[in-house]
Amino acid sequence: MGLKEKLMEDFKQSMKDHDEIAKNTINLARAAIKQYEVDNREELDEAGIISILQKQVKMRTDALADFEKAGRTDMLEAYKAEIEVLKKYLPEQMSPEKIKEQVAEIASQMGISGGKENMGKLMGAVMGKLKGQADGNAVRQAVTEFLG
Repeated sequence: MGLKEKLMEDFKQSMKDHDEIAKNTINLARAAIKQYEVDNREELDEAGIISILQKQVKMRTDALADFEKAGRTDMLEAYKAEIEVLKKYLPEQMSPEKIKEQVAEIASQMGISGGKENMGKLMGAVMGKLKGQADGNAVRQAVTEFLG
């Protein structure tokens, strides 16, 4: 079963269960996927759908800091719940230790041992290999630490 079908099935189930958070979150994710497909006149594959879902998670994660500053604990909790719903559809994220291992391995393959001037090259290579498996901020942090 593809991700689209899984989203539709879970949307129906959340309606039956009267789970408003899951229903609304899945509906918004499905709308974002549909919007992309209509705008670009192309059917998304699994990787494309995962990319859209990751953007939805990132959008909500970025908003958490704003809600915290504003003291909006109600919105903070709601967005955290939405993030948890969306994460069920994403591949398992790598641990920081595993990311550091990958950075070191890719750097040795490229012959990079340090220096901030190699940041762009190394980031590009690592993000290309770990796309969808690791958060960009975690990768940036690991690359920065590696380059020292």
